[in-house]
Amino acid sequence: MTGTKADAGGGRSLAELEARATAHRDRPAYGHDALIACDRLVRIFTTDGVEVQALQGLDLLVTEGELMALVGASGSGKSTLMNILAGLDVPTAGSAKVAGRDLLSMDAKARLSYRREVVGFVWQQTARNLLPYLTAAQNVALPMQLRGGGFKSGRSARGARADSLLTMLEVAHCRDRRPHQMSGGEQQRVAIAVALANNPSVLLADEPTGELDSTTAEQIFAAFRTANEELGTTIVIVTHDQTVATEVRRTVAIRDGRTSTEVLRRTHVDEATGEESVVAREYAMLDRAGRLQLPTEYTEALSMERRVLLELESDHIQVWPDGG
Repeated sequence: MTGTKADAGGGRSLAELEARATAHRDRPAYGHDALIACDRLVRIFTTDGVEVQALQGLDLLVTEGELMALVGASGSGKSTLMNILAGLDVPTAGSAKVAGRDLLSMDAKARLSYRREVVGFVWQQTARNLLPYLTAAQNVALPMQLRGGGFKSGRSARGARADSLLTMLEVAHCRDRRPHQMSGGEQQRVAIAVALANNPSVLLADEPTGELDSTTAEQIFAAFRTANEELGTTIVIVTHDQTVATEVRRTVAIRDGRTSTEVLRRTHVDEATGEESVVAREYAMLDRAGRLQLPTEYTEALSMERRVLLELESDHIQVWPDGG
């Protein structure tokens, strides 16, 4: 059989199949231009001989400079994902890369370097972020001192960097105060300064407003937005606070260990009045295996269970309840 004849599998010529194979090989790797790339990420915990799959093939891409939120119910896997991205936990399978660092292949030394140089972290518990016997300025300077290697290693340089971050986040008045002398909101803003001290590529925050009232929570989010806009730091916030979630341009929901839906927000300008408004649109996430999680309210409304009927149209797919 020559390359001009149809193959037995589907009517395509050998030349067509070879062209498709070449195009597939030349396609850029998944997440090649993303700062954070999680590909079919799996994390399995074993408790009392029982395996629990916290992440079940999760896919996620985050581009450099994004300010985004991760949301999900308790047990959905969002905190597990954050711990992996922070270098505090190791995936069971799949791929996870942050700023070019492979989180699966790191040894203990490389993981420590990653936590000091690439990623900053802010915990929900305000007391967990700061050493109680150090002032705000000393807390911010400490990560620079621990990193060493010439990065802001001089005392005056570390002090200047600390002062700059505290001023940017509007807590310069707390410079010489210890944590017990600050409010909860002031402590969290100082904690953000600590996380930014070594100029990380990514700042991760796990429920950073969970212990704060709504007014203070708005101040904390404003601090994240300032860091994102002025320093260009990529920021990922895990939150159950819908107020925070709606303040970002992109919100990704995690359900049952996979990304399920994504809300993208953009600014719309009315041509007639010139007034600006934020338009939000929700999308279902299609993972690398072709799986799609339909929103629960949709499936319940149409009594969809076990299987659905699909029909391919020229520009869309129709999804129907299984009438059989």
